[in-house]
Amino acid sequence: MTEEFHRIRRLPPYVFAEVNAAKARARAAAEDIVDLGMGNPDSPTPPHIVAKLIEAVQDPRTHRYSMSKGIPGLRKALAGYYDRRFGVKLDPEREVVATLGSKEGLANLAQAISSPGDTILVPNPSYPIHQFGFIIAGASVRSLPCTPDDEMLSAIDRAVRHSVPKPTAVIVNFPSNPTAHLATIEFYRELVALCRRHELFILSDLAYAELYFGTTPPPSVLEVPGAREVTVEFTSLSKTYNMPGWRMGFAAGNERLIGALTRVKSYLDYGAFAPIQIAAAAALNGPQDTVAEMRTLYRERRDLLVKGLRQAGWGTPSPEGSMFLWAPIPEKFRHLGSVEFSKLLLARAKVAVAPGLGFGEHGDSHVRIALVENNHRIRQALRGIRAFLQGDNLGPVEAEKESLPA
Repeated sequence: MTEEFHRIRRLPPYVFAEVNAAKARARAAAEDIVDLGMGNPDSPTPPHIVAKLIEAVQDPRTHRYSMSKGIPGLRKALAGYYDRRFGVKLDPEREVVATLGSKEGLANLAQAISSPGDTILVPNPSYPIHQFGFIIAGASVRSLPCTPDDEMLSAIDRAVRHSVPKPTAVIVNFPSNPTAHLATIEFYRELVALCRRHELFILSDLAYAELYFGTTPPPSVLEVPGAREVTVEFTSLSKTYNMPGWRMGFAAGNERLIGALTRVKSYLDYGAFAPIQIAAAAALNGPQDTVAEMRTLYRERRDLLVKGLRQAGWGTPSPEGSMFLWAPIPEKFRHLGSVEFSKLLLARAKVAVAPGLGFGEHGDSHVRIALVENNHRIRQALRGIRAFLQGDNLGPVEAEKESLPA
């Protein structure tokens, strides 16, 4: 009875655990850590959404079991959002299902559509649930390049031609977590054509659709004619409306995939608490000025952090979307890998970041830095990072590595 369970054996040790443990020890020792590791929005949920929740919870009828697929008003609100934002008309009854955040939706769709021996194509690096949702379901994962370009398309084509059995689905996530890449509608047109030709499902994670800093909003793959034949797309209210703890997301698109997800969910949950669903509908249907304010806030933080890192000698690309910087580890420390570098940054600069290895082995040369602290705290983080990178009193890098907590 001591042997590890089969599905648990397929999961590697949680990469973020080492950094999280070191962070907990530092805080227990009363150290002030600037936490830029987890993508956990720090701004409050807009007041009109909170007010709708409070109003709804006063009605005892909302205290009963809800609907697993989402209350009709919420599904209609999501369909309305897609129509306004992307020009995509959805049937709220057959093509939309509410989920407990996009993460739960992806994981349950993996259970619905994959079996042991199936192959799923996933960018590497990518958000962990994209890979491990299918691994937990028993499928195998084949890595793809993470940039939305001809290289990714060619890799998909090769995978279909040379994998036995043929892959079932491909996952895309643009704006991307962690890399912050954005896709164009032209890329999606080619992707849809390729996947329709090879009878391959597209699972699109669009959780960061409203977090962009240019003039052109990121498109939805469902905008492409014919995409609904092969595509389901996941969105989330977590980042758009600063509602991460509310756990409210959606899947939309292909009727067969939505039906499969809806059926699995019907066995597993009764849906989110009804007042949360009512408030989520108010978020989608209500004033959207808070979304523009959210974009401005993250743009200011991005600019401050990128400028400060560059001045400190850490050359970091400026992302055009998402709430993350995907920062290459400075050359002097690159041989440490992302986990050891993250622990070193925590110990010496008092700044927590997410090691790139947690998003796939091809992310080990980077760390992800989340824009989840105010400008005052970002400046504090930059002072610590600058002192760490430019200081001459840290000793040899190898000695620092040996001194890190296990």
